[in-house]
Amino acid sequence: MTMCGICGQVSCDRRQQINEDLIHRMADVIAYRGPDESGVYVNGHVGLGHRRLSIIDLSTGQQPMSNARQDLWLVYNGEIYNFRELRQDLEKRGYRFNTTSDTEVLIHLYDEYGTACVNELRGMFAFAIWDVRRQRLFLARDRIGQKPLFYRETDDCISFASEIKSLLQDPAYSASINLTAMHHYLTYQYIPPPDTMFQGILKLPPAHTLVYEGGKTRVERYWDLRYIPKVQMNEHDMEEHLDALIHESVKLRMISDVPIGAFLSGGIDSSLIVAIMSQYADKPVKTFSIGFQEDEFNELPYAQVVAQRYNTEHHEYIVEPDAVDILPKLVWHFDEPFGDSSAIPTYYVSQMTSQHVKVALNGDGGDESFAGYLRYLGYTFGRYYQRIPKIVRTHGITPFLALFNPEGNSLPPALRKNLRRLKFLNDLSQEPRERQYARSMTIFPNALKTELYCHEVAQQFHRHDSLEYMFEYFHTDHTDHFTDAMLFSDVMTYLPGALLVKVDRTTMAHSLEGRSPFLDHILMEFAASLPANSKLHGTTLKFLLKKIGAKWLPQQILSRRKQGFGVPLERWFRHELRDMVHDTLASSAFVQAGIFKQAVIDRIIHEHHTGIQRHQYRIWLLLNLELWYRMFILHE
Repeated sequence: MTMCGICGQVSCDRRQQINEDLIHRMADVIAYRGPDESGVYVNGHVGLGHRRLSIIDLSTGQQPMSNARQDLWLVYNGEIYNFRELRQDLEKRGYRFNTTSDTEVLIHLYDEYGTACVNELRGMFAFAIWDVRRQRLFLARDRIGQKPLFYRETDDCISFASEIKSLLQDPAYSASINLTAMHHYLTYQYIPPPDTMFQGILKLPPAHTLVYEGGKTRVERYWDLRYIPKVQMNEHDMEEHLDALIHESVKLRMISDVPIGAFLSGGIDSSLIVAIMSQYADKPVKTFSIGFQEDEFNELPYAQVVAQRYNTEHHEYIVEPDAVDILPKLVWHFDEPFGDSSAIPTYYVSQMTSQHVKVALNGDGGDESFAGYLRYLGYTFGRYYQRIPKIVRTHGITPFLALFNPEGNSLPPALRKNLRRLKFLNDLSQEPRERQYARSMTIFPNALKTELYCHEVAQQFHRHDSLEYMFEYFHTDHTDHFTDAMLFSDVMTYLPGALLVKVDRTTMAHSLEGRSPFLDHILMEFAASLPANSKLHGTTLKFLLKKIGAKWLPQQILSRRKQGFGVPLERWFRHELRDMVHDTLASSAFVQAGIFKQAVIDRIIHEHHTGIQRHQYRIWLLLNLELWYRMFILHE
């Protein structure tokens, strides 16, 4: 088992010689993904590179790895948790092993099953196999998208890597911006696959394979998640089976030859993982938490409750406003602009954790499988809204405001907040269900993007609605209930596009491996088959998971309000970071490039500074975009 960085290049012209120095540069630029060892294989028109972070089988398992015939060569990043069972089966079929690594299992598995080998794997992975006999390059990415894989194809060759910066090492490539990706980024805060922010560079989507053979590329999906049919179990049996699957998934991810720990936020998911780890660990679990001075963002008291209950070896770190100074580092490690500000605390908790362990379990995926986000309640509240006085539903919020404010005076803050919520529900009730849901996921709405763009760019995207990417998952035969449709959409979009990218880049930046028990595909398939009301029950989020958690967690953890891994950007941008925002965006490179209007950027900043409107998430997106453009396109 190994967390790594992989890269390579294959030419369809067998007379072409791959530049070995290029492969070394591609591997070395992501050395932090695998600081323990490096390896390169170059043979004529094929080159493979590898950086290794050793987790299991520390003395063997070096890569690139070949089979005994040396007609299969593999570079691999990931963890195959069922590799021991796979090995036993392969040994019965006559395969011989020289190492105890899952890497060798993977290469023999391909030898036996070909490209269908991915169907046998339980874990997270991105790998490349060069098949000498077939003159075929085979790339594959895990089902949920925990491990990244990018590629660039030209007329005569294909290059691939764990991170885009490896592909940028090729002097034959000249970096330029992909405006379509930028358009999507402003909506979602991340770039949906297969696009990247670089023209001509693509990301292999989760649960997909790529075959490059005879100069032609074929990309195919090999797995999907279905929410029908539903299991035929009573609630007790569902609870028992789910409990067993979660325990199994945690135990599998505790296998390691190096120290392991856990991220602990104090939420239900990470707390449950720590509780279960404590049942199997032979010494106190090492736990790691991040907090803020601002109470509404600080989860440390909840994390401390769990740490004390399970007597963990607990570590904490307080994030200050000057933490945003790491923004250039984040831009460098993400390669693309990334608009989720929780990358800041995740970066710091990864940095702290890496000083104590090499592997950390987390609670990622629990919200998407078991309905943990408050936005899942939007449609439910929208229906409740229909029961309030008809004057509000018929005439909107304005007449209702007049009842409280006949003189047009300023309203008390608490009343303003409640009326904002009422206006939100009023807006929700006017839209289709999927668009209601999409509103909660949108940073820059279409109208504001149109204002921001210069005329030519606005014309280019006049009829290009980024939300169509999300809507397609609401209109499939995979679900028959709107709760499941919301979950399915998140599993296919937000989870791999934002959360898993964040965790991969911030952990690997510190040579730390993150493992996510809730992302076990067998566990996710069972969760998908559960009735929708076992996840969202009335207005109770994570209904069934909370019942399981009741065996392990105190009531104050189970009953606490959902709190995201947020950052107090709203206040920071108005106070401590006000000058930084102005200095970075006052003369935008996007304005100079004829893409954005400076007046609209200035208005967004002014409205936020003066309290007219809260734009903290939009400003954060613009900051990331600006720094990315200067770093990767202008090379400043």
